[in-house]
Amino acid sequence: MASYAATATAPLQGFNIFRREMVLITNVSDYEELAKQKLPKMVYDFYAGGAEDQWTLKQNREAFSRILIEEVNSCGPGIHFFQLSVFKDRDIVQQLVRRAENAGYKAIAVTVDAPRLGRREADLRNRFKVPENVVFKCFEGLDLSDIDKTNASRLAAYVASQIDSSLSGKDIEWLQTITRLPILVKGVITAEDARIAIECGVAGIIMSNHGGRQLDYLPATISCLEEVVREANGRVPVFLDSGIRRGTDVFKALALGASGVFIGRPILFALAVDGEAGVRTALQMLRDELEIAMALSGCMSLKEITRDHVSTEGDRLRRSLL
Repeated sequence: MASYAATATAPLQGFNIFRREMVLITNVSDYEELAKQKLPKMVYDFYAGGAEDQWTLKQNREAFSRILIEEVNSCGPGIHFFQLSVFKDRDIVQQLVRRAENAGYKAIAVTVDAPRLGRREADLRNRFKVPENVVFKCFEGLDLSDIDKTNASRLAAYVASQIDSSLSGKDIEWLQTITRLPILVKGVITAEDARIAIECGVAGIIMSNHGGRQLDYLPATISCLEEVVREANGRVPVFLDSGIRRGTDVFKALALGASGVFIGRPILFALAVDGEAGVRTALQMLRDELEIAMALSGCMSLKEITRDHVSTEGDRLRRSLL
């Protein structure tokens, strides 16, 4: 079990100074409450919030609770994917891809669900802006014309303005011509988009609704998983993110056909609370929960987790009609 301080003393430049005390952390969600106490409200709301009414954000969690048995871990250690947004200036894209290759990344994950930023009302209320001491490391050393890369807010605005909202399958095909790295697409939640992505030759699909931060009232990714897995039909692996908080959530995703999961907010909050040690602890918690779920479900390996281990709302509705 991990322990961390949750007592604030005097504020300093908008941040709280914490001292370590024995506060028991029993699961990754505990990190969120501690992070909420530690981070400036503007920063916490930016990471924790969703678009508009935040319906999709809530559904990402509640949909897992409607599926009965258990969970999983992230992909293997040491395997890094580079998440890429496609910019109007293709030279920037090529520079980023080359940087990813040189840094030893194993694949490119192209974000396809963010042609524009979602309307995040907490950010509007907080008048969110990137703190001036934040450095966008992936843009360091890149040729960005006359943009001052030391000015965080100006660089963030420039990057946002450069997102190419006309992204299509042709752009995915173009990316394959400039790198030998496998290309995955992140942001697919329908069978139709999965088919298009596979026809473009992608190496994999990451199901995501951007954690509920883009378009509100999208369905939870877990509720769309089987549809996309059926369309993929084993041709490419299907991964899932958005809403993972328990090892049992991982188990459920694997049982419904996911090849693996990605974890976002719990890692950010653990990092905010206790740095690298917090991240290691959070991942270990999820791993431990998954192993317990597997053991109690009679699964000796990940391959033994099957569709028979879970019951969805659709299953229960079909049984009620018989």
